[in-house]
Parts: sequence; structure tokens; C-alpha cells
Amino acid sequence: MTPNDPITLAPVAPGTPAVVLLSGGLDSATVLALATKAGYAVNALTFRYGQRHGVEIARAAELASTWKVARHVVADIDLRLFGGSALTADIDVPKDRAAETMAEGIPVTYVPARNTIFLSFALAWAETLGANDILIGVNALDYSGYPDCRPEFIAAFERMANLATRAGVEGTAHTRILTPLIALTKAGIIRTGRALGVDYSMTVSCYDPAPDGTACERCDACHLRAKGFAEA
Repeated sequence: MTPNDPITLAPVAPGTPAVVLLSGGLDSATVLALATKAGYAVNALTFRYGQRHGVEIARAAELASTWKVARHVVADIDLRLFGGSALTADIDVPKDRAAETMAEGIPVTYVPARNTIFLSFALAWAETLGANDILIGVNALDYSGYPDCRPEFIAAFERMANLATRAGVEGTAHTRILTPLIALTKAGIIRTGRALGVDYSMTVSCYDPAPDGTACERCDACHLRAKGFAEA
């Protein structure tokens, strides 16, 4: 199997609870489909964090409805209070960058500690649900250089999660942070979703969409999405 090939998740007992981070983007929609097909009762968690691409919240709701999740929660946390990112502050979103440039350094669209914050919320909800598995659509191949999308970060957060929860301390359960897309190319992710019946027209990837949700087709996320579909 190569990073371009479609994948599946190992099946679980039907109705096993899990928390899936659902942004409304291409990657999280694919994880939602993978988790549903594997048999999980999906509890989808979306964040309204002050992002300029707020249209993704509506897309997440549509996806949650289409895939008949057990519950969909939208958590409000305003990261504009801190700024520091083109997604949460008055900073221009980079446009028309070459692939080589996108591969260099950490871009200004990185939101400081975003996945740490998101996973912490997911962990709190998972503990109340009695869910051992949290699924997130991070990717370490076709991505924009974000430090909180790397396998090292995920492994460290999972270790922390099992030190920070009652079930972990008492040894009654082990929390897993599942990242099924982490070693796939964007083309492999799209092939996976297509095999599962994901309608990618329901998703949004653009960092700087028009008010009606139309993609700019010029930001890094748009370029990576287009590249993935071309290769798939």
C-alpha cells in the first residue's frame, strides 16, 4: 500500500462511542466517513473560534446531518482574543505561493496551539461520553507545515491524555488519538473518501473564501486541494 491508496479503519463493535473533530473541510469529512463505516457512534465536534472561513461551520453541520452522527456540538472559543494568525487576525492570507515555498517553514495561517486546544476539548467530551477514541484528520504529507499536525505531537498528546483523565489514572480505559490520514497524500485522502461515498462538494478548504463560501482558489489550502483532486 502506498500513501496514494485508499484506506479503511478497523471495524469496532457497532455503536462504540467516539469523538470526531469535524471542521467541514475535506480531511475531516473523510475521517467522519471512515469512523461511521467502521461502526462508531460518532459524536462530532466543531469549533467556532473566530476563523475568517466561518462558512466551514455550516458545512460541518451539513456533513453531520448527512452522515447521521449521534450528536454534533459546535463549541465557541474566540481565538481572535490572541490573534497571531491570518485566520484569526487582520493579517493577509498568503496567495499564489509556489509548492516549494509552501514546504518551507511555518506559514502565517498557523493558529497557535489550535490542535492542542481542540484535542483538549475533545478529550473532555470523550471522558464524559465514556469514549476511548478521538479521531482527527491531521496529515503529515500534503499539509502546510503546521507543527501540531505531526505524528510526534499526536503521540505526545495521547500520552498526556492518559495522564490527565480519571480513566487513565485508574487504569480502566486507554484514550487513543486516531489519525487515519496522517500518512496519506491529499490524493490518497480523496480516493479514500470517494470509496466511502463522501460528497466533497459539501466541504470547504479555502482560508479566505468569499462571503457566499466561494473559494479564492489562490491560498495554500486551495492549491493543496486542487493538487489532490488532480492527482486522484
